[in-house]
Amino acid sequence: MNHYETVFILNPVLSETQIEEAVQKYEKFLISKGGSITSKENWGLKKLAYTIQNKKSAFYHLFEYTATGDTIDELEVSFRRDERIMRYLIVKLDKHSLAWAVKRRKKNTAKA
Repeated sequence: MNHYETVFILNPVLSETQIEEAVQKYEKFLISKGGSITSKENWGLKKLAYTIQNKKSAFYHLFEYTATGDTIDELEVSFRRDERIMRYLIVKLDKHSLAWAVKRRKKNTAKA
């Protein structure tokens, strides 16, 4: 199992319940495929650097998790099929980026 980090942006016209449903869908998907979620962050509504689908803002979410390569392939297909997802980025974490992610999590918990 490898460590991954995924950032995905959701359409800004969605309601809070629709956003929560989308986030829970992918969380359950990862868990059902044998992965485990280390952390998840809701970055909220952010302004985009450039327009995507004629939208100037979007809801950002971050998942940090462990999963297999096959699960990542299936996750990408699911992201592509979902109309609520505007963009996504999946990154495999090496030991240095994993250490940075732990540091970022500690910093975020200290703020809260």
